[in-house]
Amino acid sequence: MKNHTDKIVFMGNFIHFLNTGASDCIIIESNGHFAMIDAGEDSDFPADKPYLNYMGYEDTVCNYLLKNCCNTDGTVTLDFVLGTHAHSDHIGGFDTVINHPLITVKKAYLKPYNQKNVFIYERLRWDNQEVYNQMKDALINNGVEITESFDEACTTLGDFEITFFNGNCKKHIFKYGENINSVVVLAEYNGRRALLAGDLNNKAFDEYRLANQIGNVDLLKVGHHGYPFSSSLHWLKTLAPKVSVVCNSEKRIYPHIKYKLTKIIKSTLFCTADTNGVKFDFDKALEPTINITK
Repeated sequence: MKNHTDKIVFMGNFIHFLNTGASDCIIIESNGHFAMIDAGEDSDFPADKPYLNYMGYEDTVCNYLLKNCCNTDGTVTLDFVLGTHAHSDHIGGFDTVINHPLITVKKAYLKPYNQKNVFIYERLRWDNQEVYNQMKDALINNGVEITESFDEACTTLGDFEITFFNGNCKKHIFKYGENINSVVVLAEYNGRRALLAGDLNNKAFDEYRLANQIGNVDLLKVGHHGYPFSSSLHWLKTLAPKVSVVCNSEKRIYPHIKYKLTKIIKSTLFCTADTNGVKFDFDKALEPTINITK
């Protein structure tokens, strides 16, 4: 296991949403402690699936960590990482991050992936199994503790209180696809609440199930990049976020999703691909800083 010392004491409490195109990479920061939720799309693709040759963001993510989250010795320590679900636009870059010689991961939250349960289109056309295997192998090879079942589990990161929802594997998801397995993260600090919805959708009525349990939030990472089947009106009205972030460009948000967010909920909208990332300061009433992903 990699072991580094000489930690810088960073002051402040922030959530960073990196610009990784139409993929997710989120960093939670609290007074010198860092955690990462998802790691963006990767550049790798199976030899028999050349159509999955997407633009990868592994270098962008690693460079951001080393520039903005490093210790005095130039290394990075992540208290934990979370892979919300086994899609390459969420966990594809994790093997590169975990294997980086200057980055240490202390703990990982990663639900098991069972390809036999998944919608046949994903099984045949996508690389869910490959990216899951790459992430898990990297964790094992680097001696990282892995937690695989964590529904409604709570932990802390510096001053943040963290709660995981949808943290147990669903069986028989062949009708719906892997997105219904997406973990949702509630981060709370200083009376402010942020909900990071991953790719959660409402195909199995998870938004209805979780909305009343979670209640109002101040900041919402919109589910599934602003695409259909996520962001039901009941979900958005119950959460009632003052600020919303879509990990995508605004032009790719489906019009009815954007309408609900900006016209019905009247939430202030940020799109990471248009703002080149955005960071929110939880000590200053969610004051935003854009153009962070340089």
